[in-house]
Amino acid sequence: MDAMETTQDHKPPTKAKKAANRNVSREAAGMPSKRPKEAPMVNDKDTGSDHVHGVARDQLRSIVERIERLEEEKQSIADDIKDMYAEAKGNGFDTKALRRIIALRKQDQNERLELEATVDTYMAALGMLGHWDD
Repeated sequence: MDAMETTQDHKPPTKAKKAANRNVSREAAGMPSKRPKEAPMVNDKDTGSDHVHGVARDQLRSIVERIERLEEEKQSIADDIKDMYAEAKGNGFDTKALRRIIALRKQDQNERLELEATVDTYMAALGMLGHWDD
């Protein structure tokens, strides 16, 4: 064995090994370890929890599968919307303007009017409307 092989075999301790060494040192000093305590073993046959766990597992599986189906539907709808914007663009419509109109139509009319008034005020204050007196 040459010097090159010995330096490659010796690796500095990992964080996990350092933490384990600290825990051993704490225990040797009579201090409690920071390691999490293990949960006591419970016999499922004695508690009858096999049935409970099975029901919970089935319910969880059902929920997960339903969410997965909804995610697939959501992606399909998103693809359809994307296709509609592409069609609108192909027909010469401005898709940014269409997106803005869709967003405005979702808003309550009073909220929309209030926001537009605020935006107009800010634009006028910044001299963007051309009728603000300095």
